[in-house]
Amino acid sequence: MGEAADGQAADGQVPDGQVSARAAQAAQGSRHTPPDTRQSAPDAEGLNNGVSGEAVPGDGVPSVAGKVAVVTGAGSGIGRAVAQALAAAGWDVVLAGRRAEALAETARLLGPRGSDGPAVIRVPTDVTRPAEVDALFAAVRDRFGRLDLLFNNAGTFGRSAPIDELSYDDWQSVVDVNLTGAFLCAQAAFRTMKAQDPQGGRIINNGSLSAHVPRPDSIAYTATKHAMTGLTKSLSLDGRPYRIACGQLDIGNAATAMTGRMATGIRQADGRTAAEPVMAAADVARTVVHMAALPLEANVQFATVMATNMPYIGRG
Repeated sequence: MGEAADGQAADGQVPDGQVSARAAQAAQGSRHTPPDTRQSAPDAEGLNNGVSGEAVPGDGVPSVAGKVAVVTGAGSGIGRAVAQALAAAGWDVVLAGRRAEALAETARLLGPRGSDGPAVIRVPTDVTRPAEVDALFAAVRDRFGRLDLLFNNAGTFGRSAPIDELSYDDWQSVVDVNLTGAFLCAQAAFRTMKAQDPQGGRIINNGSLSAHVPRPDSIAYTATKHAMTGLTKSLSLDGRPYRIACGQLDIGNAATAMTGRMATGIRQADGRTAAEPVMAAADVARTVVHMAALPLEANVQFATVMATNMPYIGRG
């Protein structure tokens, strides 16, 4: 399953729905913080997490020191786990999510901060609001001057109901977050990666096993996750001339608040209610870190990470 929806407001330094003058300038391509000083630059919500930026690359894998990642839905679950793993690997991390308090908790969990470690900043953002998404990526350009990775993770399962009982509002709320929100973030990231020098970057979309097969009474979630696959393929094709790679990670039963009901029992295709195995969200995070660390000449187009014994392969 994907991560619960987590986004709201613009830059944490200004009132909700407003964009700071610095962010507005950044949207036009200005760079205010020199690369050699940006990790210690002051920011009302900027933190340094104390993890060494001297990442040791493996064979053919470039160092991630000084590279910048945006994680949406970073206030909980998979987003929080991925943010922790990226920071530990040496990435500068921008935490985006609807709830400012949850982002602050994620930042705290990233560990001790020091002036030598990668930067961690948080930007409360509602991914369904175009102005707030624009403000998020303007803040990234303003602070760091570039973007190397978007983990496009924010999502919601929505209300589980038979199709004939699902209201228009129920349908639309899932589409707004899972599809439109993912598009808006990918579009803003694409624009940034295309315009920056050196050009390029990577987008990793959070798909789901529901991008392949549905659960009962999940038509809105399943439709949006199938659509995510089309989004991923189009981004991969359209990004080729600009060194923008895009891949998708399809996740099955990572242990988060969103999948808590798996342990107590969830409806199966044959009508039974049965508990399902789960796996640690950290297992998902390790996969994202691997995908993100590849050189832009290589791409994991699609990957599936799932609890080994969950009912997906075969007949259950």
